[in-house]
Amino acid sequence: MRLIFKRPPLRDTNDDRTKLLYDTAPLSMRDLLDIMWQRHTCRAAFDPNKKICEPDLQRILDAARWAPTAHNLQNFEIIAVDDAHRLAAIRAIRLPPAETLVGENSRHLSLSEAELLRRRTGLLASMFPESWKETDPATGENAGAPIHIYLGRTIEKCPLLLVVVHDCRLEVPAAEGDSLGLMSLGCVMQNLWLITESLGISMQVLSGLGTNDVEVQVQSILGIPLHLKIGFAARLGYPLTAPESHLRVRRRIQDFAHRNRYTAPP
Repeated sequence: MRLIFKRPPLRDTNDDRTKLLYDTAPLSMRDLLDIMWQRHTCRAAFDPNKKICEPDLQRILDAARWAPTAHNLQNFEIIAVDDAHRLAAIRAIRLPPAETLVGENSRHLSLSEAELLRRRTGLLASMFPESWKETDPATGENAGAPIHIYLGRTIEKCPLLLVVVHDCRLEVPAAEGDSLGLMSLGCVMQNLWLITESLGISMQVLSGLGTNDVEVQVQSILGIPLHLKIGFAARLGYPLTAPESHLRVRRRIQDFAHRNRYTAPP
């Protein structure tokens, strides 16, 4: 059964111009905007027995194939993992949450929906795993540190995992730090997200597979050469239960768009 998501209401704005743009748009544009509005991260457990059918997988990979990339270098490879033994091996990898991630995110978290609606950016604190809110009972310099979590809490009950890698030996010309190459991976991610949403398949992007020794272990499990670095991974599937609903906010168009020259906010 395919899950149908309604377009999220524009709860954070009374911007009539946005509504007018949607109401008067051609049907094809309305369909695309609907998919963009509905696109979301699904952190719910997926049914491991409900596989992604091969035609849908090929559509997903074709969408990635047509993602725009700098100089058309197409510097990415995708490993589609649906083997239960390999998924289990990846689940067993110990993945501590990076302290910098927890600390940096804390500045962008809202403790209530009212605060999030006022800020219009960031996330609700309730969206983060409970384990990140706990502290390590150890004493000494590790006291109060976040408890280690396992990657399996993120990808368990996942019938399909896509691991997107790029060749670190290739860089887009005249792009410091291969910034254009990283932007190209973002285009691949966006295409994957939009096509899965259109197919009624839930998706969650995972960035932890490309960190430190975790990447080395995943490379070993999947036979990935060392020169291919993990850009991101994505778990795909169909939720066992309806995904938990969280308030989603965006800035109003007039809050970020400028006409002819930049205008400082009041």
